[in-house]
Amino acid sequence: MKLNTRLLLSAAALSCIMLSVNAEEHLKSLNAGYIDNSIPAKTDFYEHVTKGWQTANPLTPEHARYGQFNILNDSSELRVKNIVLGLAAQKPQMGTVAQKVSTIYEQGMDYKRRNKLGAQPIKGLLEKIEATGPDGMEDLFLMMHKSYASPFIGAGPMEDMNNSKQYAMYVSGAGLGLGDRDYYLKDDKRNKEILNAYKKLIVAQMRNAGLSAKDAKRVCDNVIKIETLIADSTWTREESRNLPAMNNPRTFAQLKSLYPDMPWDRFFIETMGIKSPEQVIVTELNTVKQGNDLYKTLSDREKKDLYLWQVVRHAAPYLSDKFTDASFEFNKVMSGVKQQRPRWKRSLSATEGVLGEAIGELYVERYFPPESKEYMIGLIENLRTSLGKHIINLPWMSDDTKLNAIKKLNAFTVKVGYPDKWKDYSTMVIDPEASYYDNMHAAQMWHQQEMLSKWGKPVDKTEWGMTPQTINAYYNPMANEIVFPAGILQAPFFDLNASDAENYGGIGVVIGHEMTHGFDDQGCNFDAEGNMVNWWTPEDAQAFSSMTQGLVSQFDEVEVLPGLHANGQYTLGENIADQGGLRVAYTAFLDSQKKKGVDIKSEEAKIDGFDPLQVFYMNYANLWAQNIRDEEIRSLTTGDVHSIGKNRVNVSLRNIAPFFEAFSITEGDPMFRPESERIIIW
Repeated sequence: MKLNTRLLLSAAALSCIMLSVNAEEHLKSLNAGYIDNSIPAKTDFYEHVTKGWQTANPLTPEHARYGQFNILNDSSELRVKNIVLGLAAQKPQMGTVAQKVSTIYEQGMDYKRRNKLGAQPIKGLLEKIEATGPDGMEDLFLMMHKSYASPFIGAGPMEDMNNSKQYAMYVSGAGLGLGDRDYYLKDDKRNKEILNAYKKLIVAQMRNAGLSAKDAKRVCDNVIKIETLIADSTWTREESRNLPAMNNPRTFAQLKSLYPDMPWDRFFIETMGIKSPEQVIVTELNTVKQGNDLYKTLSDREKKDLYLWQVVRHAAPYLSDKFTDASFEFNKVMSGVKQQRPRWKRSLSATEGVLGEAIGELYVERYFPPESKEYMIGLIENLRTSLGKHIINLPWMSDDTKLNAIKKLNAFTVKVGYPDKWKDYSTMVIDPEASYYDNMHAAQMWHQQEMLSKWGKPVDKTEWGMTPQTINAYYNPMANEIVFPAGILQAPFFDLNASDAENYGGIGVVIGHEMTHGFDDQGCNFDAEGNMVNWWTPEDAQAFSSMTQGLVSQFDEVEVLPGLHANGQYTLGENIADQGGLRVAYTAFLDSQKKKGVDIKSEEAKIDGFDPLQVFYMNYANLWAQNIRDEEIRSLTTGDVHSIGKNRVNVSLRNIAPFFEAFSITEGDPMFRPESERIIIW
């Protein structure tokens, strides 16, 4: 059972990729071997700073993209691996967290046992689906929702957009196997290639599950038919960013009237263990209607085939090598990657997926010193002050709206490093005698029950949406909070031994980025309490909309591959946050140096021959250094709300006058943008 609200409540994170770098090499932006002076800063700043890094770090077959982020992630993975192996070496007692962590990891590594079992762990479930008669189809639908997937619709409790102190019950449309509707509906070469690879995946996995070639083909045909119909009613990527359009409260009686063919009374009682809610929020009205209509009109055979595929698809990562190899063949087409990730990395990822905070508690003890948290909190307050200055001085915003914006800024909750209260895993049962799949399924059901247990209770504002070891950061609009896990508080983002220029150009921009998410095209819909309340005057809202469309156009005009342009509307929120982060961090950096009495234009202030402001911008560009395959660029342009790294640097910086000054960029230079064409929002 899963709520498919796409971008509705997902935290606006810095990046979908994980990052890293060695502490001894914290100033990679000034590494003479990486800066390519044959490409002037005024021509292509991203390539000027990162070209040498790209040459020194070619893509390996395992990666579809590889950057500074991955280096840090590799380092952090080794840290977590050592923690997990250390727990296993203790020969932990049954029922302890150490036993649960080590069992999951070891079972992920035990390919011999999984290969011997093959599809056996799900055989009984597949047989049950196949044997269900007409009278049992409603029961089967409810069983699928309770324990395995979300056919036709999704539902679950999350923070109420209209009252962030309580949970609301959300109802959404079903998800798609390929994630985005265009793969099913757009008739071009690349989409056809991916859809054909998906069809091959379905057939291969159903064959691995024991079906005949004929039956596997039938399952594939029915799944593609159903998912294409769902795709036809699913919002586009751009539409999915319209959060107010997702806020559709309906009484339970209205829900039953709008979608009369779903067994709603039984649905809530038997899949969630709760009585029917008095009110729900329907996120995508047409998609839920399509789910209702398909549930009514599809034959039992078509429904069963969808259920068979959903069970196999979600079980595949925890079954034999035949299943994981088939998934990798599809991934090769999707992302261009040439080699599977090592087994230990896959096993570690699965372990963190279900016991992440338990590992995080040990990670923080070993790798996150208290002084890092203290420094970070001070840095955040400097950025908060800086953003406040920017808001007060905005020429396009009225005083009334500014007061509301400052109120929201001052109300930000700040979380750094790790939760104040750790998750209690004592009731999760991980049995060494059970199969890897059965244990992973049991752990996932434990998390689902934990989520459902929140219903009827006040929202717990202390909860985190990421584990401490995660190398990322996020803003949550309904909690009005900015969160910085311990994992990201490392070089090149953050280093207690680095210069202020590096730290402000690294983690300072990240802090400003997350703060600005509170005022991007989605965050601006929520007030200081995290409620969807309009705090804008009509004139200010229009001015904001006009400027955001100008930013959309700047990214739309960039051709990321021949014939493929960036999607400025889909990446708008992240692009606003990148620009805001750069501007706010710049002001905070200048203020910090003034407070310290540092003249940043003096010779004494230079860092390895560079002006501090040059270091500030160079370290920002350095964060996004990467090599990336064309297939991955296409995939990200289709499905990622973040712009690719080069655009996050070059397009964003071309709006910022201090950047031009730092590198003597003037009219006629490719990196220059005339003042009349620059977009400055925050």
